[in-house]
Amino acid sequence: MELWQQMLRQSIDSADDLVRRFNFDKETAERLNSLFHIRINPYYLSLIRYPGDPIWLQSMPNAVELEDDGLPEDPLNEDGDSPVPSITHRYPDRVLFLVTSQCSMYCRFCTRKRKVSDSTKISMKFIQDGLDYIRAHTEVRDVIVSGGDPLMLTDIMLEKVLKGLREIPHVEIIRVHTKMPAVLPQRITPQLIEMMKKYHPIYVNVHFNHPWECTPEAKHACDLLADGGFPLGNQMVLMKGVNDDPDVVKDLNRKLLVMRVRPYYIYQADMVKSTNHFRTPIRVGLEIMDKLRGHTSGLAVPYFVIDAPGGGGKIPILPQYVLYHDDEKIVLRNYKYEVFEYDEKKGETGPIQTEVDARFLRKAPVIMRERKRRVSKRKARASVNPQVPLAEVEPDKPIQ
Repeated sequence: MELWQQMLRQSIDSADDLVRRFNFDKETAERLNSLFHIRINPYYLSLIRYPGDPIWLQSMPNAVELEDDGLPEDPLNEDGDSPVPSITHRYPDRVLFLVTSQCSMYCRFCTRKRKVSDSTKISMKFIQDGLDYIRAHTEVRDVIVSGGDPLMLTDIMLEKVLKGLREIPHVEIIRVHTKMPAVLPQRITPQLIEMMKKYHPIYVNVHFNHPWECTPEAKHACDLLADGGFPLGNQMVLMKGVNDDPDVVKDLNRKLLVMRVRPYYIYQADMVKSTNHFRTPIRVGLEIMDKLRGHTSGLAVPYFVIDAPGGGGKIPILPQYVLYHDDEKIVLRNYKYEVFEYDEKKGETGPIQTEVDARFLRKAPVIMRERKRRVSKRKARASVNPQVPLAEVEPDKPIQ
């Protein structure tokens, strides 16, 4: 048994554990565990600094979850876009492929509570059905392997999934979405890396929400992945009391870049049942974006997106940089709130008049520069030998 598997066995994963270790009321603990299973592995538990801190809020159940917030279990209508139980096919050329219901730590803000932690929701048959579906749909070129957390599978089981996907000719890109580097980095082993390398190109999206998660262990896990040739992107969920502060997000994203992880998305928290206490107003996300752009490296600026309720997909949202726009001009402001005007009319260029074959029109600026150089050269030679007509000094030659 590997270290990460041993650590999982030592997780807090029952109502009795909450009562014994954290003085939860027994009835409340049992109701919370029934609502959404509890699992906090020893590594992630060690990151908690005090009750109610950003790590605690993400992992520890809260009695407020028992309140009826009126939110749906499947806010993104993933089930409505599921032709087979393990597949969500929403976008034209890519699918979400769920290969496990298990996670090493059950996030209290989880958008898939209806499936995650329930082993009956995803089975080997469902995985095979997913592979068959992808094989039958040649428009699918990009597969997102998720769950649960796909790295909860053993190396042998995960390889069956990756091998099955790579054997499908039209699948070009495989993406593995995992929270392991943040919550149980011991799962990222040299053996795992060597296995996954056989099925490149594979992109890995990770899930860090707070700078306290960027530990030496997490950096080592990300180093192994990056050294293995896996491009890394981060998907952060914006949450009240966890990371709803521009300075916290800036610190997180800077630390991620040092770990060779590109900040990719900031998600507005989904409107999923029992998670309303995590949600922030949209203006909070816009303020964070406003304090990132121009104030830190562009590499540290992700997209802020809302995953539209009902299955509308991810929609990017930006602060208001365009103050005015018509056919004559556009008025913009920068990160310092300085205002600039860009003249649309002067910026326009009409068709380039040239006798060059239409195949080379995309090179028109280079062609025009070359012609000017040749004319200048002919004039120089003509000035040295005025007896020679200008047109005879160096006739135009086709531009190769």
